[in-house]
Amino acid sequence: MSIDKYKQEAAAASFILRASCEAARGIVAAVTSVLFEQGCYLNEMAQFDDRESGRFFMRAHAQVQIGTSTLADIREALRPVSERFGIDWSIHSTAQPVKVLIMVSKFDHCFDDLLYRHHKGELPMQITAVVSNHLDLRPMAEREGLRFIYLPVTKENKLEQEVRLMEIIEQTGTELVVLARYMQILSDSLCRELRGRAINIHHSFLPGFKGAKPYHQAYERGVKLIGATAHYVTADLDEGPIIEQAVQVVDHSYSPEALVAVGRDTETIALSRAVKLHVEHRVFLDGNKTVIFK
Repeated sequence: MSIDKYKQEAAAASFILRASCEAARGIVAAVTSVLFEQGCYLNEMAQFDDRESGRFFMRAHAQVQIGTSTLADIREALRPVSERFGIDWSIHSTAQPVKVLIMVSKFDHCFDDLLYRHHKGELPMQITAVVSNHLDLRPMAEREGLRFIYLPVTKENKLEQEVRLMEIIEQTGTELVVLARYMQILSDSLCRELRGRAINIHHSFLPGFKGAKPYHQAYERGVKLIGATAHYVTADLDEGPIIEQAVQVVDHSYSPEALVAVGRDTETIALSRAVKLHVEHRVFLDGNKTVIFK
């Protein structure tokens, strides 16, 4: 067998197992025993007990010996264990990239960075569509051969356009929505619909600044640390479970324009890291927090 063919078959036989439940004795032993019996080799495994919530979290990257069990066999074999411990679990083949829909407005830096990292093979995802409330980034999307969908939003048609957005998500089989500086607030009902499936990015300062021109506000207050936060979208604006943060030290010599430039960098870094963690199935929701196995 050639090396390339072996790598292809190995990738097809590789999967991620995610599991969470109430903490109890014997969970790891029971799950790993099933994987062993099914001819699986564990490449990586991580676990965590949250003593505050009493929840147990586990992520395993395993590989099936070629010619033995299928993923369907493994799922069936795990059912008795999941029922015994009340485990919420899922299996994801590493050969199947996560389907991602990207939402943009006029700013292009986060979108451009995601496209670059996707092309470099850093993000195992399939971009299903690019949705925007403006036409500014249409040329960029179509230059990449991506489907661009224009959904202009007004006070009068906001709910109608959100219904259309959910239709697109369902039609394309989208698993994750990324708000790459999409400058519209999603309704509470849409946030609930996309719980744990939508990531947003926003600036993050110490102290915090809201409203227009936050970087200019930061300049006027002489901040020394700026950054960005990537989080899951919730009805509480910019307060969803945090996935990733990036910070940058600044000083008095930074003009408002320089702060904006640094802000763009921290936003792209935080968002791309958050997307990567999600599409690699490393993030678990734990109330209003996240458990992340890096």
